[in-house]
Amino acid sequence: MVKVGLLRVCLVAAAIGGTIAPAWAQKTLKVVQHSDLKILDPIWSTAYIVRNHGYLIYDTLFALDAKLQPQPQMAESLAMSDDGLTATIKLREGLNFHDGKPVTAEDCIASLKRWAARDAMAQKLTEFIAEYKVVDERTFQIVLKEKYGALQETLAKQSGLAPFIMPKRVAETDPFKQISETVGSGPFIFKADEWKPGDKTVYVKNPAYKPRAEPASGLAGGKVALVDRIEMLWIPDAQVQINALKRGEIDMIESVAHDLLPTIEKDPNIRLVKSLGSLQYTFRPNWKIKPFDNAKIRQAAMVALDQRDFLEAAIGDSRFFATCKALFTCNSPLASEAGMDGMLTGNAARAAALLQEAGYDGTPVVMLRPSDLGVLANLAPVAKTQLERAGFKVDVQSMDWQTVLGRVVKMGPVSEGGWNAFLTAWAQVDIINPVMMPYLATNCDKARTGWPCDTEMEKLRDAYARATTPQDRKRIAEAAQILNTQIVTQVPLGEFWGVTAVRSNVIFEPTGMITAYWGVDKR
Repeated sequence: MVKVGLLRVCLVAAAIGGTIAPAWAQKTLKVVQHSDLKILDPIWSTAYIVRNHGYLIYDTLFALDAKLQPQPQMAESLAMSDDGLTATIKLREGLNFHDGKPVTAEDCIASLKRWAARDAMAQKLTEFIAEYKVVDERTFQIVLKEKYGALQETLAKQSGLAPFIMPKRVAETDPFKQISETVGSGPFIFKADEWKPGDKTVYVKNPAYKPRAEPASGLAGGKVALVDRIEMLWIPDAQVQINALKRGEIDMIESVAHDLLPTIEKDPNIRLVKSLGSLQYTFRPNWKIKPFDNAKIRQAAMVALDQRDFLEAAIGDSRFFATCKALFTCNSPLASEAGMDGMLTGNAARAAALLQEAGYDGTPVVMLRPSDLGVLANLAPVAKTQLERAGFKVDVQSMDWQTVLGRVVKMGPVSEGGWNAFLTAWAQVDIINPVMMPYLATNCDKARTGWPCDTEMEKLRDAYARATTPQDRKRIAEAAQILNTQIVTQVPLGEFWGVTAVRSNVIFEPTGMITAYWGVDKR
């Protein structure tokens, strides 16, 4: 009787096309990501945990492949007019949101507009756009005022704030307010009824999703969901994460604490995977309030800081870090040390002289420290030590990462919840050119948290957007890097590589620089 019952269940599943697996046959992937998910709007926050959430449930018009070349994703095609001023984008067939409604041109336009209100690269593109035009349900046009050399590159932006496509009714939400409805068209569906911040986030396979025919490459190609259910479990203690992985209670740790690698790298049941792209540590000053409203004081910080101390404190294992003064990252087309002589030297005496010239009055630097994010937690204490050697007064305030994200958007003084500096990390794919790099945007109150304001940098970013040759782009990028040493929108603090740990029965081979869960399987 048991065998007959099982056979009947299998026949029923086959009869409905195999889209619904019986509970006992479902493949569930249990993952601990690098942070807890408390924000669901991937346009409201640049946090990578929110971006990862976005890629599970939403899709994009274009995507960068493993060689960082833009490829169609939701788009079937992009045709440029002879004068280079009109881009006609046609959607591929079979695109539907999780509520069953088709993805339309109007959805795409509304989504791009909301994204452009928050993203630095999108804002630059918007300055070149005359209008959007709906041609038909699956086709729309972007009409430009003048030629824009990085159109597809911008539409394929894959990190920080990615141009995820949402239903028009959702995309029309004020971009400075979080969305209240989470409906995408991607390979997984968010289970709002099972979301428990601080504990668990659940996604299930979207049976109606039609992946592209090409193999996955980077974030382009076919997004094939091979597991039925993904449970993102939040375990704040890194050692407890490791113990759970060893016991088989979880299948994967997205980002292993580097100091714990020796405890698992010899375990035959666990496999370690180094990330394909690096991340750059960054010190971000707040231009709005004292003391970093003064350029010379920001320069003093750039002189006082020394990369190696940060890398050794945060990463420790030299296999996974490298000093690098190139603003647009080393081993990238725009890598350069132009203008960096004398910067990031840890020269306390020179930094102190700059503070004296600037008339620094001892205003404390309130520095935010995310205590629950291992890859960032050790940075602020190092910065405090190095800055205090130069004569700064520093007040490090510890809190969880989600609280940091909520606080850094506040422009007001410290007495009203404001801040002076924080340290974070950007994936290489977010910072490889002057238009893409979020913290290089200097359009004042429209800029990212820190709100730098400088017309010369904006002119350079405009010039880069218009540039069409590698030589011109390299020249403009070097000029932007040199200018940054004078105005200091940010301070690069070296590069590191993340490490993912998976059980030996998990099939996971990254195809790009962002952790994607399509293509992941369990034996």
